[in-house]
Amino acid sequence: MDLSIIVVSYNTVNLTRKCLASVFSNPHPHYTFEIIVVDNASRDATPLMVREEFPQVKLVANSANRGFAAANNQGYAQAQGDYILLLNPDTEVIGDSIWKMLDFSKRTPNTGVVAPSLLYADGSFQHSVFKFPSLWQIFFDFIPLNWRFTESGLNGRYPRWMFEGAPFKVDFPLGACMLFNRTVIEQNGFMDEQFWMYMEEIDLCYRVRQAGWEIFCVPSAQIIHHAGASSRQFRDEMFFQLHKSRALFYQKHHPLPFRLAAKFLTLLGLFWLTLKAIWARISGKMKSEEFSSRLSGYKRVAGLQFR
Repeated sequence: MDLSIIVVSYNTVNLTRKCLASVFSNPHPHYTFEIIVVDNASRDATPLMVREEFPQVKLVANSANRGFAAANNQGYAQAQGDYILLLNPDTEVIGDSIWKMLDFSKRTPNTGVVAPSLLYADGSFQHSVFKFPSLWQIFFDFIPLNWRFTESGLNGRYPRWMFEGAPFKVDFPLGACMLFNRTVIEQNGFMDEQFWMYMEEIDLCYRVRQAGWEIFCVPSAQIIHHAGASSRQFRDEMFFQLHKSRALFYQKHHPLPFRLAAKFLTLLGLFWLTLKAIWARISGKMKSEEFSSRLSGYKRVAGLQFR
């Protein structure tokens, strides 16, 4: 088996259907592949849809939401391929993009991870690869300034012109689509299940890079990523899980001075966000329920900084 594709789903029946259909509509004449869907106890009809419409897919139906990292590990345990592709259910494969990634990985020595370029549903550019988190990125995450800064390397971005040319080395890709050489996983392990949500792909890529493997973006391979397909409303739990995972990443990979600076910048950013929320509530631009949710989220994340 050349390739195992792992899709982790959670209440995304329509998106998952489109994702799977896009893969099966673009087979390769020589490469063999399998798809493994790990469903994290969806409350919609995702498992039923997979069983009925894609019987050739291996389905792992969890009775509880085990989180993204654990679900991918479940998929990997079932995988038979020499290469492993992690594909989010909110993606659609364009043409032979998967096979371009696989071809590049096979012919390029010391390649551990390959990622495509991502597009929004309307075909516009979407940042798909980034530099490892820095203190500057923490600052810009809370207090965005001029777009020239937030779109720059200071904020972990690679310049857009790089996505118009040859494959280039990166620190890590967005977890929407990532191709792994199985040897890399066997040597470095797969997803750290301490990360229930967020940062798990960054942690894995950091370990891959530390082990001496290269990570590439192949711009000619293009994937549609329906980012923001779910509600954009602020969600207390997701905000908390993001910062909990960030704190874990810093704890694993950065010395104490960096961690202390990160805590300070996070507290500063939370103070700024709180002031913005208060002003929005006073001016009538934010409803009471949203205001309460935001303050609750900010308070929980602030508490993390004193652990």
